[in-house]
Amino acid sequence: MNPTAAPRYEQELPDVVKALYEAQTAVNNHGIEPQLRHLVVLRASQINRCGFCVQMHTREAREDGETSERLDRVIVWDQVKDFSDRERAALAWTEALTVLDHHADLGALRARLREHFSEEQVAALSAIIAMINAWNRIGVSRH
Repeated sequence: MNPTAAPRYEQELPDVVKALYEAQTAVNNHGIEPQLRHLVVLRASQINRCGFCVQMHTREAREDGETSERLDRVIVWDQVKDFSDRERAALAWTEALTVLDHHADLGALRARLREHFSEEQVAALSAIIAMINAWNRIGVSRH
């Protein structure tokens, strides 16, 4: 085997890949609408520099009706007026859980989330972010 070859997760760990897909499906059924989910996974994928995931999530978001203009500006969501307060809270949480800064005020970010989301939705959003970060790392390991 080529020592520089990317891992073959589907062949080597099919049970783990299956479990990840099942977990992804389960978490997607807990009150976070697809449009917001697309924004969150796209932003995490941008931060993690997973080209495959950015391309896939951009395409999926467009297929679900998201505009190209908003997708083009997700990367600067905090500098533009395209996003609602609810989306901005979710995107801030996405960044905090993707770029683990020990100086981040997670309590303040959670309080902001709770202005717009139920407890189940806060948990679901956190799980969606955790899942996309796992998928991004798998994707990046294949670059």
